Amino acid sequence: MKSNFEQFSALHQIDTPFILPNVWNVKSALLFQELNYPAIATSSMAVAHSLGYDDGEAMPFEEYLFIIKRILANTKSMLSVDMEMGYGATDEEVFDNLQRLADLGVVGVNLEDSYITKSVRGLKNADVFASSIEWIINKLKARGLQVFINIRCDTYILNVDNKETETAQRLKRYEAAGANGVFLPCVYEEKDIAQCVSNTGLPLNVMLTAGLPNLDILRQLGVKRVSMGPYLFNKLYSQIHELAKGIEKSRSLNAILS
Repeated sequence: MKSNFEQFSALHQIDTPFILPNVWNVKSALLFQELNYPAIATSSMAVAHSLGYDDGEAMPFEEYLFIIKRILANTKSMLSVDMEMGYGATDEEVFDNLQRLADLGVVGVNLEDSYITKSVRGLKNADVFASSIEWIINKLKARGLQVFINIRCDTYILNVDNKETETAQRLKRYEAAGANGVFLPCVYEEKDIAQCVSNTGLPLNVMLTAGLPNLDILRQLGVKRVSMGPYLFNKLYSQIHELAKGIEKSRSLNAILS
């Protein structure tokens, strides 16, 4: 029987890109399990906002870990975790966090190649970051831990200068470092997606964003995984906001039942 890691990895090799729902609590995770989605992932932003924190590792890792444990205890779904920048100031601290997740049964993680200083996000040095990833992956292997390492490349989300060239160089570095997949949030132009796919042998993960092509086109372009990001969470609470406004306007709670 294949391990969860093998099954999760295999999802990234099928022809049609698989949809990875981003959840924030047990209830949202169970909804997708009931709909037979093959895997789920946390959205760090959604979890943080649900707990009253800003995105960008303002949420203490121990509180995040509590949510992850509750999801794992109440679902049978393969779970990937949005680890942001790793919740650690050093490679050793990031590895320790990953080891804790692996021991719990988490099948994969996202790690970002950007940093945040005084609420401003910027790109890390690609060579230094790739070396860190290689060190972490080698140490996981040495401990016999299998975790799908999906590297989030933030060239498009930050709209950096010469992003096409910068992205191509970074994808090659991350592939050489031993990453299992790459994630490019905010890429949506067909020509850009096709170029990114051609620049790496790793499966490409994109995220829901305005203008993103449909699944049939994404399949033709070679995309393997599509994430929802925080948008489902945002949509849900936007609807709650509208319902609450409607109650005040109509002086009735009946809209909740309709």
